[in-house]
Amino acid sequence: MTTFLCPYCNLAISNALLELTNTERLAYTDGDDHVPPGHFIVSDGEYLTGSEGKILLNRKDLKNVRNHSDRRRLNGCCGLDGLDGPNLVCSYGHEIGTERSDCWMPHVVFLEVDSDVLKKP
Repeated sequence: MTTFLCPYCNLAISNALLELTNTERLAYTDGDDHVPPGHFIVSDGEYLTGSEGKILLNRKDLKNVRNHSDRRRLNGCCGLDGLDGPNLVCSYGHEIGTERSDCWMPHVVFLEVDSDVLKKP
């Protein structure tokens, strides 16, 4: 099990998660959770442009996280499209990730720090 921490203040920003090894469980349908709850994957960048080496997880597995205070980062029609930079911060205001949860895409969060520098107890 892995719990992800804010790389700036060490606050836990996720529940304890298992790495998903069976990529057949990933969803690609608009509005569905891309990564099943309770799991994370390290992105190969093939599906989500700009996400190579980043941790992908389900929004439901975040904790101590809130939307960014910069409203320009919170665009989307039915959710967040994630096209304007990181839109999630830890409880202390450090940018930690990008949520993509608009109606025209599968829903996913990717953490903005490469997987090799994230602290994982």
